[in-house]
Amino acid sequence: MIKNLLAPSTLEFTRHPNTAALAEMERAEILADPGFGKHFTDHMVDICWSARGGWHRPRVQPYGPIQLDPAAAVLHYAQEIFEGLKAYRHQDGSIWSFRPEANAARMQRSARRLALPELPTEYFLQSLRELIQADASWVPSAPDTSLYLRPFMFAKEAFLGVRAAEKVNYYVIASPAGAYFTGGLAPVSIWLSTDYARAGKGGTGAAKTGGNYASSLVAQAEAYDHGCDQVLFLDSEEGRYLEELGGMNIVLVKKDGTLVTPASDSILEGITRDSILQLAEDRGHRVERRKVTIDEWREGAASGDIVEAFACGTAAVLAPIGSLKGADFEITHLDGDESLARSLRQELTDIQYGRVEDTHGWMMRLDSDAAADSATE
Repeated sequence: MIKNLLAPSTLEFTRHPNTAALAEMERAEILADPGFGKHFTDHMVDICWSARGGWHRPRVQPYGPIQLDPAAAVLHYAQEIFEGLKAYRHQDGSIWSFRPEANAARMQRSARRLALPELPTEYFLQSLRELIQADASWVPSAPDTSLYLRPFMFAKEAFLGVRAAEKVNYYVIASPAGAYFTGGLAPVSIWLSTDYARAGKGGTGAAKTGGNYASSLVAQAEAYDHGCDQVLFLDSEEGRYLEELGGMNIVLVKKDGTLVTPASDSILEGITRDSILQLAEDRGHRVERRKVTIDEWREGAASGDIVEAFACGTAAVLAPIGSLKGADFEITHLDGDESLARSLRQELTDIQYGRVEDTHGWMMRLDSDAAADSATE
């Protein structure tokens, strides 16, 4: 395990303004129709780490290419992790994020699994604030839009030996994001993969690392070939238990209001999923986190015991599942305006955009040094 050297609670960032930043008119054109992950802000955060010096040289610099030695360890051994979260502009113009300390903790867990240094939570949160301070004008204000924040870390040391790298860089980049469902919230179709597994027991499934997503791409292409939007993976040992989608968690809803979500040490712990389940528990719904077989879903849908299913993650927040297709079967779920999934999604996004009270203290203000770390300001 890589241990961090004793470090101060905050970093002293140097700031290098982008002299080629986009003009206000060009930025406005992008924010009017940003899409997702297609455009990037003017700046990025860069912090170095070494086994000898710990975390050092924090800076905000112009967004641009990263220079890598051809022998950089990440290119050969995929020692890399990342996170994903959003910044939301509230009606009064202030900028907030949703549970970023949970992203910091998850990144630390991912780092432990990939033998990377753990970035202290204080540094993680400070890096977000530093980037927002530089690029606050990139946070859109239109309904259901946000600024997607992508912190990531990788082994930068030029060394071909198989060991944990002793030089690492942490970055944060940002991309304005439009509404995920441009034509309104729509049910998604899911393809059940039986030939491929996303992750195995004892593997990296619970870490947010690029290799997990790379392993899902061939199965995602198979889903497209069958006319589906997403792919669902089963466990790699028995091929019976639900795991997760290529990039989202899954939840089933029973007719008695119980929500059931798969539990496995090869599933990424979803912050959006856990928040939605907490909101459901607040309403009095029972929540079960346990192993769930594909047969339980099939039989429950056929008998009427399972009445809804949805997928959830940072980008889409929550998407109702309209159908699950396999090689020899299809499950369908009706989707209506009064569904529990739609109601929970509305409640969560109302919290994120500051439209209702944040009773859990999940929101953190990013655009002011004087802002307290909760919604109680």
